[in-house]
Amino acid sequence: MSTHTSSKGDILKRRPRAASLHHIETDKGHYRTEPFVVQTPMGSDTPDSCNSPVSVPRSTVPGAKQGLLSDLLTARWVVNPVSSFKLLMIPIILYINWELLAPYIAPDLPNPIAPLIFISYPIPSSSPDDPRYAKGYLDLVFLAFHIVFYSFLRQFVTIILCRPIARHFGIKKQAKLDRFGEQGYALLYFTVMGAWGFRIMGQLPTWWYRTEHFWIGYPHWQMKPELKRYFLMHAAYWCQQLIVLLLRLEKPRKDYNELIAHHFVTLWLVGWGYLINLTFIGNAIYMSMDIPDACLAFSKLLNYMGWHRLKVVSLAVFLVSWTYFRHYLNLVILWSVWSEFDLIDESNRVWAPETGAWLVWWMKYQMLFPISLLQMLNVFWYYLIWRVVIRSLRDVEVDDVRSDDEDDEDDEDTDSKED
Repeated sequence: MSTHTSSKGDILKRRPRAASLHHIETDKGHYRTEPFVVQTPMGSDTPDSCNSPVSVPRSTVPGAKQGLLSDLLTARWVVNPVSSFKLLMIPIILYINWELLAPYIAPDLPNPIAPLIFISYPIPSSSPDDPRYAKGYLDLVFLAFHIVFYSFLRQFVTIILCRPIARHFGIKKQAKLDRFGEQGYALLYFTVMGAWGFRIMGQLPTWWYRTEHFWIGYPHWQMKPELKRYFLMHAAYWCQQLIVLLLRLEKPRKDYNELIAHHFVTLWLVGWGYLINLTFIGNAIYMSMDIPDACLAFSKLLNYMGWHRLKVVSLAVFLVSWTYFRHYLNLVILWSVWSEFDLIDESNRVWAPETGAWLVWWMKYQMLFPISLLQMLNVFWYYLIWRVVIRSLRDVEVDDVRSDDEDDEDDEDTDSKED
């Protein structure tokens, strides 16, 4: 009896006192905890795996309101495809309504929503068979709309398209699912834009990097509609990517600072090239970046999929394309800026924005500097690429380009335990 009483007393001593309902609800060891703890939202998007403040699920914030307005205030529309889709549909619906109702209400008024969706400033004097466009402030609203467009497209491709493919190839870890989606989106974007840039260059006198035509006939302010849309779509993409990096919506890599510098330099070149009517050289620089980036993304995807033999071939193609486009052609462009700048007619080597001429003598150095910075960043990444290749040759197995800069330590530890 005493033994029974003693053991019962010991049990009572060891049992924690019931403090409150809050303790019961938050104690992970309690058998009824599960309904009360925060659950991972279904269809959680890529940035939820990183430490960005905007990627924290709204359900973890007490009293947080869900909806489009909340996502606008917290910048979650960038990573929430539902909210970015709603933002896209608002002007589209307004545009359609105007087109349907305006003929009966205001037949002479142009559609005020059109500049968000379509390029503006057609030149009336240009031929209807070969129209030309100028630039203006309404290009900024086109840029803003397509930043939202890329935010939706990025999350749609990453989550809806790429994750099922990644799981089909046995990829289960969240970090690798995120990386696979990022590279899938990069492959889609750079393949489309590289092919588009190739098509546009075929319509210009600069084909294939005939650099003297960067300057002959300057200013090139009367743009083909396809060239203008191409330029602005590229600008919107890089603006959206810079937002992703600055808000840390992706898990930062070890070369995070170099990526930030690369995006600023790219936007510098894009902005100035568009402003001062250097769209021909802008198209050439875009081409030198997009095609090797598509090869890089493809090589990374093959690595994640485990197609090692094809990966070796794709890596070789990538090395050739990167060397040719990112270094040889970039140096060709630099040499053109240095040696062919004076091909511009003297009457247009003036600061006269009203005529489209901006290239006074010192603008030559303003162009040399950012293109040189871009080349320095390319050399830095070229070093990383060859370091990975040399290590791979020593180990017989080829590893993913820059993978040692991307994989997080937790994944590496888990992989080693599973192996």
